[in-house]
Amino acid sequence: MTGHLYLVSLPIGNLEDITLRAIKTLREVNLIVAEDTRNTRRVLERYHIKTPFSRSYYQGVESKRVEPILSLLKEGKDLALVSDAGTPLVSDPGYPLVRAAIEAGIPVIPIPGPTAAIAALVASGLPTDHFAFDGTVPRKEGERRAYLEAIREEQRTIILYESPHRLLTTLKEIAKVLPERRVVLARELTKIYEEFLRGSASEILQTLDARSEVKGECVLLIEGEKRSAQKRKTESVDVKEVVSLLKKEGISNRTAMKILMCCLDLPRNEAYRLIHAD
Repeated sequence: MTGHLYLVSLPIGNLEDITLRAIKTLREVNLIVAEDTRNTRRVLERYHIKTPFSRSYYQGVESKRVEPILSLLKEGKDLALVSDAGTPLVSDPGYPLVRAAIEAGIPVIPIPGPTAAIAALVASGLPTDHFAFDGTVPRKEGERRAYLEAIREEQRTIILYESPHRLLTTLKEIAKVLPERRVVLARELTKIYEEFLRGSASEILQTLDARSEVKGECVLLIEGEKRSAQKRKTESVDVKEVVSLLKKEGISNRTAMKILMCCLDLPRNEAYRLIHAD
């Protein structure tokens, strides 16, 4: 009988943000597969967990570690995969292992818990009904600019992870490409110096420029394009046909203009031109 691979979520800052199920699982498995044992050890010591570690599983050695870990699972060992903070695989190592385990018929069991992306989203004040997590911001200038151009018409709230060392550069680029878009910076989530900055990218930059440096883990959230759906609706409607119908029904020019402006999101001058066209 094979073992089980548990994906255990750890605190993203405050060590009290861990579930009872996560503690129980970490105590009962045969081995813990950690990204960095030094980081995970703080959690284990806090909750008096004595389970030993397997070899570290971090980016750069994933392909080399999969087979040895699979062998342990096939022998019947139960293993817990953890990342340095938060939920494994969310911008952290683990995907190749999970895919291999599934293909080998090994049960993969998630133990839910903290995730910086979701914690930032729910407290951001941006829409939460539709969102997309895009991982880390591209590092190269050209790729970063191309990415921001690509999400110009995106209606969903975008969630990104960013290094404090590249944060100002990224905000400057957002200010150029998406100057009117609301942005939220969530920094040091669940820690002593937790902070949320809200406003345009330029406004957040002004706040950060007054500081000597920016520290801590950062989550950037970008508001979705509000008018995209309305624009597509306008494009799909035969506006001239609507104008013709309004005139046939005897609607006054003033009221007809308001209908075009409010329902089809047309600019005032465009609505005026259509209503007064011969």
